Amino acid sequence: MNTYEKIYEIVRGIPRGRVMTYGGVAAASGNPRLCRVVGYALHRNPSPGEIPCHRVVNHEGRLAPSFAFGGDEVQRALLSAEGVEFLSDGRVDLDRYRYIPLMKR
Repeated sequence: MNTYEKIYEIVRGIPRGRVMTYGGVAAASGNPRLCRVVGYALHRNPSPGEIPCHRVVNHEGRLAPSFAFGGDEVQRALLSAEGVEFLSDGRVDLDRYRYIPLMKR
């Protein structure tokens, strides 16, 4: 499995109503230094309806202003529709909504 395939598999596993950070996805893929690669892979998402890239936010819980499928307002709407609530400054409350997958052994 190549790096992009690992990233897509991890993102597919993020439950509805939860988020992961780019760094969290990178760490789960086996290399925590690949945050930018995660962003690039999600920007090139080959299956937007199947790979929920809207569930990935930055390390502060901020949305992606260049969200590949319509901008941060579309990302916000998709997350809101899943029950994710936002802090007054527009960030996702990572303490409440962050998903940390169980690592495979």
